[in-house]
Order: sequence, then structure tokens, then C-alpha cells
Amino acid sequence: KLLLYYTRSFIMKSKTQERKTNEMTLKLTVSAVMVALSTVLSFIKFSELPYGGSVTLFSFVPILFVGYAYGAKWGLGAGLVHGILQMIFGISGATAGAGFKWYQVVLCALLDYLVAFGVLGLSGVFKKSIKNPQASFAVGTLFACVLKYISHFFSGYILFGGWAEWFFTEGGGMSYGSKILSAYSGNVLSAVYSLIYNATFSIPETVLSLVMVVILISVKPIRKAAGIK
Repeated sequence: KLLLYYTRSFIMKSKTQERKTNEMTLKLTVSAVMVALSTVLSFIKFSELPYGGSVTLFSFVPILFVGYAYGAKWGLGAGLVHGILQMIFGISGATAGAGFKWYQVVLCALLDYLVAFGVLGLSGVFKKSIKNPQASFAVGTLFACVLKYISHFFSGYILFGGWAEWFFTEGGGMSYGSKILSAYSGNVLSAVYSLIYNATFSIPETVLSLVMVVILISVKPIRKAAGIK
């Protein structure tokens, strides 16, 4: 009987370990595919700003899905990898044009890429507290996108604030640019510039992402893949 007991225990542990290994392999595979898909979609752009930022074809959504389906740990990892890829493709031109020093390049990499794309993986933070999947994914997506916007804001305020006057006179082509310049100056002007500049691509991208995640989580196979019955 003792031998039978240990044999059964060994078989059960082996099956549990095998199941965990299979789950890990599945998550790794799905996360890798989602990162690749986000990278491809990031090249399909509806609009692009001259010094960073663009509105893409739902490029946030695959990372948002990983965060919602597998949790913050996996989502942050997928977002970080995606951010590294975006940094490789995008940071050189922007920082060279701005004449950045090495520490400014590091700060730009951190705020505009690693943190900004990493936080997209926090889309599942409301999954347990909000029972409706459409609502929980939408609120989580909005939360993650707002965090991304905040990261870009600090980057714009700290690193690109000196471009504010140019933006409101020549670069932005805004009718109210002169009013902003007459009303604000110094650090406040830099903050206003960063708020507006980053909002021009962050808001449309957020709206597109919200629409798509609600549609996706309404599809039964995708909802099942996200761990929702």
C-alpha cells in the first residue's frame, strides 16, 4: 500500500509539472506572437508626428491582450520587449535630431519606450474586480493607456520642452498657438506643450484600442483564451 501511495503521488506530481510546463510554453508562445504582431502593426500608421508619436493600426492591442489574459507579470514582460523593439526602430532619429547627450538618450529610452510600452501590460488589473469582461478590459486598457501618456508627458516636459515655442508658432500650425505663448512661459509652457503634443497621438490611439479590445473580448474563443468562461 505504501508503494502504491508513493507511486500515485509521483504520477500526480509528474502530471502537475507537465501541465505547468505546457501552460508556460503556451504563454511564452502567445506572448512572442503578440509582441511580433504589435511590432508589425506599429508600422501601419494613420498619422505620424515629426518628432515621435504616431497613430497606428491597433498596435497596442496585442500587448494589452497579454496583460489581460495572463496578468501583469506577463503583460509587463511583453510590453518591455515590444518597447525595446520600438526603441531600436525609433530612438536614433529623434535623439540625434534633438542633439541629446548620452544621459538624455537613456532618459528618453526609459520614458518613451521601456516604461511607456511596458505599462500597457497592466491592462488586466481590473479583471477580478470588474466581473463584466468588456468593462474590465476596457477600463484596464484606459488605465494602461493613461499611464503610457503620463510617461510620454514627462519625457516631453523634461527633454523636449525647449521646442515649445517652435511648436506653437511653426511646428503645430495651431490657430491658438499665439494665445498659448502669450499666456504661458518657462516650465509651464513646456508642460502645456507636452500635454498637447502627446495628446495628439495618444488620444486617437487610446480610442482605437478601446474599441478593438471590447470587440475582441466579445468573441467567445478569444474570451476563452483570456481565461474567461
